[in-house]
Amino acid sequence: MLYRTEGIVIRNMPYGEGNAIITILTNTHGKAGIMVRGAKKLKSRHGSLAQPFTHGEFTFFRKSGLGTLNHGEIITSHHKLRERLELSTYAAYAAELCDRALQDDEAGAYVFEQLRACFAALEEGKDPRITLHLFETKIIQLAGYTPEMDRCIHCGSEEGPFAFSYRLGGILCRRCRGVDPTALQTGDGALKLLRLFTRLDLRRLGAIQVSDSTRSELRACIRSMMDAHLPLKLKSRDFLDQMEPLLAPDSGGDSSDQNLDSSPG
Repeated sequence: MLYRTEGIVIRNMPYGEGNAIITILTNTHGKAGIMVRGAKKLKSRHGSLAQPFTHGEFTFFRKSGLGTLNHGEIITSHHKLRERLELSTYAAYAAELCDRALQDDEAGAYVFEQLRACFAALEEGKDPRITLHLFETKIIQLAGYTPEMDRCIHCGSEEGPFAFSYRLGGILCRRCRGVDPTALQTGDGALKLLRLFTRLDLRRLGAIQVSDSTRSELRACIRSMMDAHLPLKLKSRDFLDQMEPLLAPDSGGDSSDQNLDSSPG
């Protein structure tokens, strides 16, 4: 059967002499594996299309399993994400997270648009750590784990201060804090951002300035939630964690939510 769809390359693996097998995240057919013949050759027609992070239109034939590329056109090359080490590191993590965390039937148009927005935000110079944490939140939600951030998950109280229980999936008030000894004592800034992240579409992410303490708390909440509910061993995450102290400069700010949502209203 012949398919024609938009897709983003989330994995590229050399195959044989001069060929490549790519995995694309599509906006209509979930994830698809495609053989690109001659992709590694200098004069390949499809070499650029097979590059990681490329957003393009792919026409491929597939009976079952692996497809074979017939034709393709680049929509956005995202060459900037490949040329700069810091951007490549963040983009590779987002791509591998899509590839490993989601089954084919979970990888629909919504996650395609979120990944496209993630790559665009990285290229536009938006805070890469916040961009990645928002994308991680979307993946957690798509996997079926949306934390309760409006009231205590044990008694329903809306009175803070709250701690964040990544294990139980939400916030705990002062009286219920002992229900989960592993709950993270987290400031209002990080909880406010996490609450917003569960509702915010990445396509609406505006400029943001976050204090170092809030950033650290937010990272601890999201990463703990991922480790508890999506225990994946990702090479790109290991590399990111090693490199991140050198990649993104300190914000120098003391606000936790400046112009997060760039959309009107």
